[in-house]
Amino acid sequence: MAGLWRLNWMEGVGAEGASAASPVAQWGHDVWRMYQYYLDKTTPHTVYRWIGTFVAIAIYCLRVYYVQGYYIIAYGLGIYILNLLIGFLSPLVDPEIDPSDGPLLPTKGSDEFKPFIRRLPEFKFWYSFTKAFVIAFVMTFFSMFDVPVFWPILLCYWLVLFFLTMRRQIAHMIKYKYIPFNVGKQKYGGKKSSASSSGSRGD
Repeated sequence: MAGLWRLNWMEGVGAEGASAASPVAQWGHDVWRMYQYYLDKTTPHTVYRWIGTFVAIAIYCLRVYYVQGYYIIAYGLGIYILNLLIGFLSPLVDPEIDPSDGPLLPTKGSDEFKPFIRRLPEFKFWYSFTKAFVIAFVMTFFSMFDVPVFWPILLCYWLVLFFLTMRRQIAHMIKYKYIPFNVGKQKYGGKKSSASSSGSRGD
């Protein structure tokens, strides 16, 4: 009898805990859905998204300048941004691994223009970029992240790393003949063909 009573009591406590936790979980799910909804609505507004990002960057830089610290966070942020930039400038299919399907530029009038498909799409690049600055800004309010370092050495090391990484990336673009932006028309001789077609219509 006592065991049955204890079992019923435990079931009642579990049901109360589940009912108490359910509204909290539902609220968190609703907040996440609303956040995702408004985030998706910003997808076509590229210029406004990046304007907001540059405002966040300016606020972060002013914060670091005001407190004169948290340079180790800035260095880690710079390394992360550099990794994002490499993914943004790199093709989805690496020509070194699969040379048959690389983003080569057209060299003849009959060649098709292959659009550049990034390894890291622009929206994900922007989202990760902006989120990194927001997180770095929040971290500047916690003194445990203010590690004393000599910031000019970190800056020089990051600049050297940036130069070497960009030089390797540019050499990769030249070697495999691709540009990390979709420029030009679908055909290499698109202007010529369109002019000839308009002339034939005029005749």
